[in-house]
Amino acid sequence: MNKVGLGGSCHWCTEAVFQSLVGVSKVEQGWISSDEYAAMSEAVIVHFDSDTISLDVLIEVHLHTHSCTSTHRMREKYRSAVYVYNKMQRSTSIQIINSLQSQFEMPIITKVLDFDTFESNKEEYLDYYYNNPEKAFCKNQINPKLKKIMSMFAKRVDHSKLNFNSSQ
Repeated sequence: MNKVGLGGSCHWCTEAVFQSLVGVSKVEQGWISSDEYAAMSEAVIVHFDSDTISLDVLIEVHLHTHSCTSTHRMREKYRSAVYVYNKMQRSTSIQIINSLQSQFEMPIITKVLDFDTFESNKEEYLDYYYNNPEKAFCKNQINPKLKKIMSMFAKRVDHSKLNFNSSQ
């Protein structure tokens, strides 16, 4: 099993996106720091089977489900990043992001950072979307991201988990 850290949006949103993909076995939600940035930032650690879903696909989904080209004022809390665990994952992630730039009008600001530490969120907030799909935050913030992955990455979505209609 492989793992990679991903941050850039609310960790409840990011958790739901990656929990909804085939080949992802576990998503840890909380805060990550890197060697380059000691301050913790909302993020997830995605555990995945690379025979089922590649790092390329995970990064592409990540870039399309958060504002990877925006330098908004909340970037310290929502750092746009791929947190890597080794040099090979670092170089591969940089290549993947560079290859995906043509899909975006503005420059991608997502950084590839060396993972340092992780702090899990409180138990009551874990698996947030799947425990609270009717909450307004889930309907207004998370559902649009899930609809996007259903549209753009339909073959990668676990349809047994994501089975809602467009009115939700």
